[in-house]
Amino acid sequence: MWRNMMMKKLVMKIAMFVCVVTLLLMARVGAASGSHIQAIFTFGDSIMDAGNNHFIKNCSAQADFPPYGSSYFHKPTGRFTNGRTVPDFISQFLRITIQKPFLQVQLEAANDTNGAYPSNGINFASAGSGMLLETNEDWGVIPIQDQLKYFEALVKRNKLDEKLIRRSLFLLESGSNDVFNYFSPFYSPKPDPSIYVQAMLSEAARLIAQLYGLGARRIAIFGLGPVGCIPARALLPVAPLNRCFGRMNKMVKDYNLGLEALVTALPHHYPGIVGVFGDVYRTTQRVRASPATYRFVNVTHACCGDGALGGTVQCGKEGYKMCSNPSDFMFWDYFHPTEHTYKLISKGLWAGGRASIRPLNLKTLANLTLSDH
Repeated sequence: MWRNMMMKKLVMKIAMFVCVVTLLLMARVGAASGSHIQAIFTFGDSIMDAGNNHFIKNCSAQADFPPYGSSYFHKPTGRFTNGRTVPDFISQFLRITIQKPFLQVQLEAANDTNGAYPSNGINFASAGSGMLLETNEDWGVIPIQDQLKYFEALVKRNKLDEKLIRRSLFLLESGSNDVFNYFSPFYSPKPDPSIYVQAMLSEAARLIAQLYGLGARRIAIFGLGPVGCIPARALLPVAPLNRCFGRMNKMVKDYNLGLEALVTALPHHYPGIVGVFGDVYRTTQRVRASPATYRFVNVTHACCGDGALGGTVQCGKEGYKMCSNPSDFMFWDYFHPTEHTYKLISKGLWAGGRASIRPLNLKTLANLTLSDH
């Protein structure tokens, strides 16, 4: 038995080594002079949303009111934090302009005589959406399946240059809302957790295949953070308050393992693709284990909210309270990290080692020279 376990570990290490070598040979590392990325296209939920929901009438998932956006933009932008999110930081690391939300771009293009779309990419993410089509469907959010349809429509209408797409970075993160909702008392009947996670992974695989078919070649899939540790667990009757919700985090870890397996298999299924897996869970737990090292004072409560853990009232809503220094907190509101947290996560994704992102970090991925064909 011991020998079999050792052999399995050896085979996995060899497979990963071959994968990395294949990527580097296939895509020749470019010169250190600069990135080959010209644009970023983002899909996902509130962790990535740049403000799409603000443009949706009767959408109940909103962050377009103070004090959201107060620390960096100095006004609400529709981002569910006090400042920048991961796509914003990655854009700044790449020295390209931060992307606008798709629905804003669409309005601006309709009023532009040329109908032009931006050359720095577009953010399609919608807060409240999930990997599963039915997640929060009554909130008026944009399901990730429809986010891909919007991108597909632009490609098929030749609104986005084919070469630009090949020289773009595609970011995909979704699943937190699916996992959280699974433990809601209003979600019933519940399938077995493994069946639920597999349904999420099947959707992820389908979306990756769709992106590839539309020209995406550099794809970063971000795993979920420890959803069982967010302050909003105070809303769930079955969740403990004095520790993270273990059953929820178990589902997150199972989903993340499946996502990473999808990423590892990409080169075998899609010629010319380079995929990376961002281990947000591991990065976040490392910070939680040693908060002072990362200049945090509080890694359990929301800076902005009220009730147990600051997790029962949304930031900015009636009765909310706000901390004096958001950078001291891991969580901005009941669901979402502060800009300080996002910056730490983004640094790990951009230039971190295998504990943060694998098989390559985003900086290396950006400097790969890929064929335009």
